[in-house]
Amino acid sequence: MFAIVAVLVWTLDQITKILAVAHLEGQDRVTVIPGVLWLTFLRNPGAAFGAGAEFTIVISVVAIIASVVLIVMARKLRDRWWAVAFGFFLAGATGNLADRIFREPGALHGHVVDFLQLPNWPVFNIADISLNVAAVMIVIRAFQGVGIDGAREERRPKGGDRA
Repeated sequence: MFAIVAVLVWTLDQITKILAVAHLEGQDRVTVIPGVLWLTFLRNPGAAFGAGAEFTIVISVVAIIASVVLIVMARKLRDRWWAVAFGFFLAGATGNLADRIFREPGALHGHVVDFLQLPNWPVFNIADISLNVAAVMIVIRAFQGVGIDGAREERRPKGGDRA
């Protein structure tokens, strides 16, 4: 499940970015749903919401390390929810990493293609959505006390063991 989600979401991210570059670059924003969703082309040199533009290399290295760690940890996945979450995370991290490596102005300095815009929200892409979905899924599963191996954490009553 991990690999399937990662490959499908990564592919969707890359295809939508190719289409955005081909059809939106240099154009005025396109209204998809009036007052709700626009297609607005933007090349983002930073991370989420354009933050960290001066740290593109650091962001790239962190994404590479996170991706390797996820792939190594994926061998221990026995829980479908965690597998899907890890797949979304890997797709998002590598989707934006591909832009940073292969897009202008150069390797590890490349700008991420963003094109989706909601009211009062920065422009984003499918990889960003994927990272956020992964984060929510990971938090939920962690609060449920389920490990990546599917084992449930024992919950002790408040106050510990009292006899």
